[in-house]
Amino acid sequence: MTIENINNKIQPQKEALLQHPLYKKVKTVPDLRCFVENHVYAVWDFMSLLKALQSKLTCTTTPWFATKNPETRYLINEIVLAEESDLSSDGRRQSHYEMYIEAMQECGADTSEIELFLSQIHSLQNIFVAIKTSNLHPNIKAFLDFTFRVIEEGAPHEIAAAFTFGREDLIPSMFTAILKNFQDNFPDTNLDKLIYYFERHIALDADEHGPMAMQMIAELCGNDPQKWAEVEQVSILALDKRMGLWDAIEATIAAKTSVV
Repeated sequence: MTIENINNKIQPQKEALLQHPLYKKVKTVPDLRCFVENHVYAVWDFMSLLKALQSKLTCTTTPWFATKNPETRYLINEIVLAEESDLSSDGRRQSHYEMYIEAMQECGADTSEIELFLSQIHSLQNIFVAIKTSNLHPNIKAFLDFTFRVIEEGAPHEIAAAFTFGREDLIPSMFTAILKNFQDNFPDTNLDKLIYYFERHIALDADEHGPMAMQMIAELCGNDPQKWAEVEQVSILALDKRMGLWDAIEATIAAKTSVV
């Protein structure tokens, strides 16, 4: 099996995500705020997938020892560099999560819920209990639970599958669709930081991180058919959870609109 085989297999799911009605439901500033207040959980847990891969593929403890594959070591370190310490729109070093939080604040979105959730993780010292006891939409809980199950139980190629096919490979197309919607519907709202965040992801993921993540999958699987089959399975599940996340955000926007 190859990257091309997996891409062909998951193409219907990717097309369904790109055609999701959510994009057309973000019509007002309150809709936008609702979107980012729920999407931020995917921005945050992506960083955990990233660091799990770095932990698996490089040496992050002392004493230091060289890991087996210098190519995957290089690939993940390059991706981490940009995702964890990129340049913000005003030239500061920030993680993409921190950029997103500032973009939320700029457009008037509420960051208290994600901040409370992270504080609960610190207090409970158990991500699964924090997810289960949170007030998040069931689909968002399922999305996060899947991510951290893969991190806890998955081999490097399975974590890389969730990272690559469930996230990095989709981001350029998804964010392009969202960005066009924002520009059309919110011309008088200051979305500079949010637009910068989306455009930064489009540039990085399409030109650099997407291809690097694909190469990482190929390196990790080699000629092992079992590993390729597991990558396919995780990729399908990851896309299913992403669809659930999009359904949850669409439903939340609809519920708020009906109340108004």
